[in-house]
Amino acid sequence: MKIIIILPDLCGGGAERIYVDLAKDWINNNHSVDFILMRKKGELLSLMHPKINILEFSSKRIRNFILPLVKYLMHNKPDIILSSMWPLTSVTVFSWLLSGRKGKLFLSEHVILSTSVANELFLPLWAVSVSLKITYPLASGIIAVSKIVKNDLCSFGKIPCEYIKLIYNPAATGVETYRASDAQRNKLWDGDYESNILSVGALKFEKDHKTLIQAFSYVVKGNSNAKLVILGDGPLRGNLEDLILQLGLKNNVELPGFILNPYPWYRSADLFVLSSLWEGFGNVIVEALECGVPIVSTDSGGPTEILKHGFYGKLVPVGDSHVLALAINESLRKSHNSSLLMNRAKDFTLENISKQYLHYFISGNSKLERFKQ
Repeated sequence: MKIIIILPDLCGGGAERIYVDLAKDWINNNHSVDFILMRKKGELLSLMHPKINILEFSSKRIRNFILPLVKYLMHNKPDIILSSMWPLTSVTVFSWLLSGRKGKLFLSEHVILSTSVANELFLPLWAVSVSLKITYPLASGIIAVSKIVKNDLCSFGKIPCEYIKLIYNPAATGVETYRASDAQRNKLWDGDYESNILSVGALKFEKDHKTLIQAFSYVVKGNSNAKLVILGDGPLRGNLEDLILQLGLKNNVELPGFILNPYPWYRSADLFVLSSLWEGFGNVIVEALECGVPIVSTDSGGPTEILKHGFYGKLVPVGDSHVLALAINESLRKSHNSSLLMNRAKDFTLENISKQYLHYFISGNSKLERFKQ
């Protein structure tokens, strides 16, 4: 099949990363893949398979993306179009209709959209809801990456739940999961710390690293030989650096920035902590599980599903630094079954999820087709 993936760019987000990995697998299975980007930029460009064609429709405004995409679809006649991230998804629907419905169009949603709109985009909820209700049912299929994302699309977009396909993210990529040696651990973490605590995520509001750093300040009071490393970059870096200084944590907290390969950090961590206010899925939770790292996470949506409501890791309420600190201390003290965690990660392997996508592309959604009629 000729598959087209449409994204804003290839910056280091979790959604972008999974499409890079899926595209590699599809190429290796003799499909062709083109990426169409609003802007050809991002750290993930360096990870692209050499057989993947990358096109840029330089569009500062999303409405300017419509006509170039129409021309591309009419000329190239793809079999499958996969578009992700509202409002790009809804815009793709218009281009697809104007092209004469060339190929099958699938829309994928990765965030709890109603929450994201209210807290990040600050758009009228009713307007976004109407756009979903009008455009999403016109597609050949709709994909949600978790049950909470699916349920949100159903209630917020007024789309019948049976017309939305649940396909989890392929966040377990088959990396080597050996534990780092003491020498490797000490070099990477810049010291021989008793407890190495890792978090991975963009430095932005929804990840709530402020609460994590405050919680860690309580942990350090009882364990001064602990270190917290947060991998990622974003608009709140300056605020977080100021907080670290205010709490006297300069020697115990590090923000190395975005790291293309975070696995050496996972292999040398004693605990992984996610402090998000909300998460559509939580790729980093699976990455930690795959490396056998114990997890403390907020009860923020997707992570709750991955951790089976606390069976595979500790869950705490969002935004509560005291409870988070208690959970971190408790998890550092107790023993963990790394094999159990690694086995859970196998439910999200690239090979398994890739097949689910391809099967859905071929079979489509008969219920959605009936709904459209």
